[in-house]
Amino acid sequence: MANRYGQAAILAAQQASNGANPEALWEDALEKLYPTSPVARKKNGPRGAFLGLCEEGLVKGISTGSYTNPTDNKAYAVRAVALLAEGTQHWSKSALWQAATEGVEKPESGQIDVVLALWNNGLIVSKPAAY
Repeated sequence: MANRYGQAAILAAQQASNGANPEALWEDALEKLYPTSPVARKKNGPRGAFLGLCEEGLVKGISTGSYTNPTDNKAYAVRAVALLAEGTQHWSKSALWQAATEGVEKPESGQIDVVLALWNNGLIVSKPAAY
């Protein structure tokens, strides 16, 4: 079962259609899942991961576009999808985070939850180029 950020990514992606604004979809999903926690709704890690994947055209129903400022969170999420797409191993959350960050000592804060939730629910569209 996905955590709430993973659930938000699934909910947002399931509501998507061509021309959908992924930022609005993300905000709507978080409003439903965290109605009384503005701090949880503003968390940058999962937001950057979701919007970064959308920007790259990796989320079903969402066209490529400019949805977020370049962030490490986007890079980590795109790299994690590329690693999953290789299909060469079964990844634990911590191992995938370690590989996506290329060993940088940084705590995971929802980025991999977003990636795994979308991946495990068939909401990633294709294999990305290496990032």
